[in-house]
Amino acid sequence: MTSAAQTAPPGAASGDVAARAAAGFHAAYGEPPAGRWAAPGRANLIGEHTDYNDGFVLPFALTLRTVVAAAPQPGERWTVRSELSAEAVEFGADEVDEPGRVTGWAAYVAGIVWALRAAGYDVPGARLAIASDVPVGSGLSSSAAIEAAVLAALVDLGGLDLPAEKQPRLAQRAENAYVGAPTGIMDQSAVIRCREGHALFLDCRTEAVEHIPFDLDAAGLAVLVIDSRAPHRHADGEYASRRAACERAAALLGVPALRDVPVADLDAALARLDDDEIRRRVRHVVTEDQRVLDTVDLLRAGRVREIGPLLTASHASMRDDFEITVPEIDTAVEAALAAGALGARMTGGGFGGCVLALVDADRAEAVAHAVTDAYAERGFPAPAHVTVLPAPGATRLD
Repeated sequence: MTSAAQTAPPGAASGDVAARAAAGFHAAYGEPPAGRWAAPGRANLIGEHTDYNDGFVLPFALTLRTVVAAAPQPGERWTVRSELSAEAVEFGADEVDEPGRVTGWAAYVAGIVWALRAAGYDVPGARLAIASDVPVGSGLSSSAAIEAAVLAALVDLGGLDLPAEKQPRLAQRAENAYVGAPTGIMDQSAVIRCREGHALFLDCRTEAVEHIPFDLDAAGLAVLVIDSRAPHRHADGEYASRRAACERAAALLGVPALRDVPVADLDAALARLDDDEIRRRVRHVVTEDQRVLDTVDLLRAGRVREIGPLLTASHASMRDDFEITVPEIDTAVEAALAAGALGARMTGGGFGGCVLALVDADRAEAVAHAVTDAYAERGFPAPAHVTVLPAPGATRLD
């Protein structure tokens, strides 16, 4: 039998979020949980909107985590509480087997139960309590973190034989078919399969992964994550329209996906398209795939500082060709670069969310203050920030 998640190293700190999950469980159900399972948020170092185009991505897991405290309960019923909601949500097999019956934040939990059942697994009834440090709506995959932590809990509680390499596709199906968000495979792969100190080089067609060393400490660097405070939403019409445009372009070009357009053939491919908007979408995806490959090559060679210009070029492409940035995001990128960041870009599906800035570790706070000052000048609400290092994926805490 394969465990749902790797076990945390002895003595590993679980953090306040794990204590909150356990306390929430005890308050809700009057007894301690059988265990706690954690899954991280993720930041995508580079490779945006390439995942559903069968391309390449390079995410890494964050120290920000969602923790699920859980215990079995008899029958085919599931009860879940979240610190974000005052009310518990309870559903049975009849409700969960019909997508759309369970809505709101609990749909991510019900979706995992549904996807497991649809795949033929005997899912145990369970009581769950959720706590999280991953900001909702920030582009750091709070939804995938919930899905992965719930999946880890249910697999372990039920003794289900579901290897880690098969879990991302099942979690993605929950989000696509049950929740209705048309995400690719990247988020679930990152939050389940990432390793500490590494970025996850994922081929979204084959689902092959390579763990690429991303040792920021050794290079004297840090990644500053700036929450723009502009809400980020995946399940909206803009995200879906970008995906539809990419699929239409692939059909017009006669390729299975835009991943199959080599960067050397890009100009010829663009000349075959008569819609300027679709040409811009194609140019972003094809050049972004190449930027991922170039970033991986630099990281393999230990040349971490040199990836900065690739991050900045990625942002310009998202801004000008894919048209998914907003003024708060562009302001954060511009201010970070002006303050000395080696590179900066939006991370996530767009229209808000977070910015990543690669900075000298001793300059992180200065860069963050420069962004805050730029926001004040523009009259935007103050951003939040945190300095992060690459963390492990889904983990059983106890």
